[in-house]
Order: sequence, then structure tokens, then C-alpha cells
Amino acid sequence: MSETPEELLLARRKRLMDAYELRKPDRIPIRLNFGYMLAKLGGISHRELDNNPQVAQELLEKWACYFAPDMASGLGPFVSAISVMLGDRQTRWPGYGLPDDKPMQYLEGEYMKAEDYDDFLDDPTNFTLRTLLPRTYEKLEGLAKLPRLSMLVTGYPTFGALAMALKQPDLAASLQALTGVVKFQSERILQMRKDAERMAALGFPSGIAYGGGGFGLAPFDFMSDTLRGMRGIFLDMHRRPEKLLAAEEKARRICAEAAIESCRQTGGKFVFMPLHRGSDGFMSIPQFEKFYWPQLKGLVNDLVDAGLIPALFYEGVWNQRLHYLRELPKGKTTGHFQSTDISKLKEIASDVLSISGCFPVSLLQVGPAEKVREQTKRHCEILGRNGGFIMAANSSMDECDPGLVKVWVDATREYGIY
Repeated sequence: MSETPEELLLARRKRLMDAYELRKPDRIPIRLNFGYMLAKLGGISHRELDNNPQVAQELLEKWACYFAPDMASGLGPFVSAISVMLGDRQTRWPGYGLPDDKPMQYLEGEYMKAEDYDDFLDDPTNFTLRTLLPRTYEKLEGLAKLPRLSMLVTGYPTFGALAMALKQPDLAASLQALTGVVKFQSERILQMRKDAERMAALGFPSGIAYGGGGFGLAPFDFMSDTLRGMRGIFLDMHRRPEKLLAAEEKARRICAEAAIESCRQTGGKFVFMPLHRGSDGFMSIPQFEKFYWPQLKGLVNDLVDAGLIPALFYEGVWNQRLHYLRELPKGKTTGHFQSTDISKLKEIASDVLSISGCFPVSLLQVGPAEKVREQTKRHCEILGRNGGFIMAANSSMDECDPGLVKVWVDATREYGIY
């Protein structure tokens, strides 16, 4: 007899949580993050998928039922609307700075200048509101005319200056743009909760691992990604190392506080943390030990102490850095890996954290099918041994061939039985 959606939901959730908690489930669970692949499956453009959440949800439900993984997700919160509403200079989206069938892209730059370190360290909130946001969002340029809000601690005399500032047309326009974002996001969150309920009614759990609670960045990546850029921060390691280290400490506290609050509001436990600059080759081991690892480990410990589960995406290759992962709290984090050697990964880190990913999307794009099956068997035998493993693609599935994905999912069910 076939299982009911309620039975499937319970079985899939248990299977996933057994793996996350380093136990051995009945079989290796499978997680599919379809992303823009849903556009290919639906015969529509990336732009249409991005701009029509209802269609995106219907496609997710249809193809989740077809492939029947243990967990399935689509675009999630990553849509263009807020960037378009605010005139975002840091991102490009399908139909907004990019052709309709291209996935979103970040435009890296030095949005925080080297001379801004003192302002950031003095008051990160003031720097963000009055300097960074006007630089990065066209519709928020008026925020540069805000008075220093910390003056409000002196009481009612300073509210007059605030009132006068708020009367300026460009500042008022920026605040109006933010009001529009608040309205959109409030409605979006409600809709995402309803979408999660629809998926649960079909037997698919939501809110487990990636996108299931909060978001964070390694403090080095916090300073690099949208503030200093890669060029700027690598110069900073040589020209102003002490200021960089001080800024990273600020970033650690900001990220921890934001992630904890987000999880409190959503009820989720997982904090997704993509690690953009930690991979082998970005910096030397001494630099990694000074500027990257201690701050990341500190943030992970902050989140674990708060009862949360850091879900780290180890982008690139971590072959030379795997032994550092043994310093993380045992059984308290989960790691999604891109191109790290799977034999080394299993040997060194599998008793400390659960593992997902590692399956090359290149195989799921061009095959052949026989190679997909061979690689699936190898992943099940090596990474799946004794549990603690979730089968997933190593990066975006946007360009994957649906037929090869079906081969992969079926092979995981065949080879992943314990």
C-alpha cells in the first residue's frame, strides 16, 4: 500500500533529521534545490519564474511529486522584487540587468572604501544607514540626509532636527521606498508560510537546513562580499590588518544577533552560512588562521550556544582545511560541500558534522546516464557509510537535465539503502 502524505511527511522528516544528527536512517535522504531549473521544467523564462510566485509554487509542487525527494525547494526568498524596488546596484536579475534566461548575479565592488573603516568601527548602524545604503541603492540615496540617530538618546530636543530632516523630499522618498519593501516582505513571508503548508500537505517537509530559519556570513565574508570586495579586503590584510580584525569582531556580533532574532521570529533552527572566501587557494594557511577561521568558529559557537544549527556551505575546495572542522562542536553543525575530496571529507570530518552535497552538477547537466549512476553509487558507498549524509547537488541545479536528475534520484534510492 502506498503511504499517505502524512506518513510520507513523518518518514521524510525523520530520515533527514537522522542524517543531520549523525545517525543512520533507513536510507540516504535526497534533497533537491531546483532553483531556476523549475523554469526549464515549466517551459518558461527565468524572469517569468521570478516574477510569478504562484506559478513557481505550482511547478515546485508538480515536480517535487514527480521526483519524490525527501525535501524540495525552489527559489525560496531569492527573488528580484526588493532589488528592483530599491534600485539595487549590487545585484542583477533576469529581466533586470540580465537577459530573461540568466540566473541572478552579484556585482562586487568596494561599496565601503578603505577610509570608511573608522566610521564603520565607530558606529556600524550609522555608517550603514547614512553611507552604505545610499551608495548601494538608488532609491535610498535620501538616507544620506538622516541626522545621526544616536543623538535621540538626549531626548525630546533632538526630535525637532529629526522632523526637519524627514521633511526633505529625497529623504521622504527613500523612507517611502522602504515602506513599500516592508509591505512586500510582510506579504511574502505570509505566502511562504502558506507554501510550506502546501508542501507539507503533499508530504514534503520544509524549514530543515538551508533557508530554514536564519542567515549568516563568516565575518571575513561579511566584510568582503558587499563591503570591501575581494580586491579591497586582500589589500586590507596587508595594509590595515588590525582594523580588519576589529571590523570582523563587529561583524561577528551583528551576524549572530541577526540570525538569532530571525530564528526567533520564524521558529526555525537552521542558520544558512555560505562560505565564499574560505576555500583552498583564496588565502594562505597563516592568513586563514588569522583572518578567517577564528572569527567563523566564534560565530558558529555563538549560534550553537543559542540553540541553533549552523548550516555551512563550504564552497570551492576545503581539502587543506578539513582538519579545522574538527574544532567545531560535535554533532551541532551541518556542512554542504562543493568540490572537496569525498574520501578525505568522510575520513576527517564525518564524526563531527553531517555532510550533504558533493555531487557534481556537471554530470547532471551532460551525463552520460551511466556515469551518473556510477558516481551516485560511489557517493553512497563513501559518504553514506554509517549515516550522517544527505544526497544533494554540489551547487546550483539551474541548468541540470531533468532526465539525468531522475536517473540520479532513482540510483540514490537503489544504492542508498542501509
